[in-house]
Amino acid sequence: MIDFGIENASQRKSYIGLIFNKGEKLYKNEVLDSLPIEWAELHKNGSIHIHDLDGYGLTYNCLTFNLLNKFPYHRFKEKKDTRKIIEIFEYLKEIIAKIGNEQSGGMSFANFDDDLSIIFKNLSITETENNLDLIKDCISSFILWCNNSHERAGQVSYYVSLNIGLSIQNIGKKICEFIIEEFEDAGNEVIKPNIIFKVKQGINRNQEDENYFLYEKACLCTAKKMIPTYLLCDSTPNKKYNPTEIAVMGCRTRVLQNNHGKETSIGRGNIDYITINLPRIAFEIEKQYFSSTTDEKIEKFIFKWKETATIVKNILLDRYNKLIELPINDFPTNLKYDLWIDNFSNTPNLREIFKNGTFSIGFIGLSEVIEILTDKKYYNIEELYQKAVYIVKSMRNYIDELRQLYNMNFTLLATSGELISGRFPSIDKNIFKHKILEKEYYTNSFHIDVDSNIPATEKIKKEGIFHELCNGGAITYVELKSSPIGNYEGLQELIEVGISNGTSYLGFNFPLDICENCGEKGVFDKCENCGSEKIKRIRRVSGYLEILDYFTQGKKAEVKNRKKNID
Repeated sequence: MIDFGIENASQRKSYIGLIFNKGEKLYKNEVLDSLPIEWAELHKNGSIHIHDLDGYGLTYNCLTFNLLNKFPYHRFKEKKDTRKIIEIFEYLKEIIAKIGNEQSGGMSFANFDDDLSIIFKNLSITETENNLDLIKDCISSFILWCNNSHERAGQVSYYVSLNIGLSIQNIGKKICEFIIEEFEDAGNEVIKPNIIFKVKQGINRNQEDENYFLYEKACLCTAKKMIPTYLLCDSTPNKKYNPTEIAVMGCRTRVLQNNHGKETSIGRGNIDYITINLPRIAFEIEKQYFSSTTDEKIEKFIFKWKETATIVKNILLDRYNKLIELPINDFPTNLKYDLWIDNFSNTPNLREIFKNGTFSIGFIGLSEVIEILTDKKYYNIEELYQKAVYIVKSMRNYIDELRQLYNMNFTLLATSGELISGRFPSIDKNIFKHKILEKEYYTNSFHIDVDSNIPATEKIKKEGIFHELCNGGAITYVELKSSPIGNYEGLQELIEVGISNGTSYLGFNFPLDICENCGEKGVFDKCENCGSEKIKRIRRVSGYLEILDYFTQGKKAEVKNRKKNID
């Protein structure tokens, strides 16, 4: 089969996918040809990356479902409990599959456990032993469906995130418990959906909290499978909000502040986003001003970034303005299910819906910027660390200026960078010569280098400040040598470090290898049980778990360099 290249690790080859990819590439070129030459050239030459180019002016990026807004209780109320439960989960799969073909990105449930408990209560579903057993079975089936489905565009899985952990209803607690248990028991090859556990003082964070047992279960599952990841509701970026209003996509996208209404994640999404290649700007500044001081170079860098960001802003607004001119009927699923903060079914135009979304300017390669300009790493020299913070603060300040000037929800995004981590340096190495380009990838967003070997607590502390600055979404990872099975206390200690240092969203990584011959699990090049070399390697990429063989080339190069964060 012809290989059109892997752009994300969720892709699987199929006939339909092949045809889609061929048409998608042609259409992306058509979109670029329709844009002003200056804009198109910035994308083509790798100065920026216009994400989801095929959706330009046709759709938005992602959405956290307003599930309770117009839940169709009438479809279920006359049925027996058994049918109600089964069909509710079929309904969830129905909206995921349909929305998956009406938007370009992921989808999230802000309070999956609590929302379901409310739905069950409103449908008078009783908490009998049989009903609980059926709910557990349906959750197991739902998890397997999310994991195994690669039907979107004939090749890609649905990027589904379940935010859980806050429900204080008995049935909600049970649902949360079942999700964690069924995901953990499903086996290491089950790596989706992404599950995000919300940690909150007074609900689950401390031993005296009524949901602490769920937090403990979540950490035990993470120690085995890297999921759940953790949304830290008591950290600086999140603590002023009602925790039920906050949710993230598994990739890190955070939609919360709102110029046009309620500040919530529920019923809101990212409209579009573009990433700026920071190392490219640094290379240009270093080449032109090589004899200048570091401070002078950084000021020149920020000025050049603002010039690029101004163009990016214009592209984002152009994309948005084209989107809101579409007829509402171009979004039949949204029109039917009303999953946004405002209803599609009674809005006069799409502007009233999509103005609630965010417009993100992202970045990649902050670490490389400092190294290009100073020949040193920013994370082990305090003065350079402060310069890195200054750069991101300057970017955020400009984003806030745009937000005020245009009265639109502009945000600064610490881009997940799966494709661009390799795309950008592959272009830059044809223009510049530098040792950084030999590794074939750029470090994700503001992250400390994956081969830094610095202590986990120090990594969390140094990255914390960037979470508050990157209001469009950010994540910090801690790289562990192996799975810390049973050590939930160790993970909770690191989560506490995250809360104290402003981390909004935290994940734990470790290698997870599975022998395809006998099923042995561990970390090995050859199976220690049967000697087979057919090994499936599961690693985290862009927030989600995926099989290493399907990673983009840039991310494969990064994985080779990953070193554990020492204790």
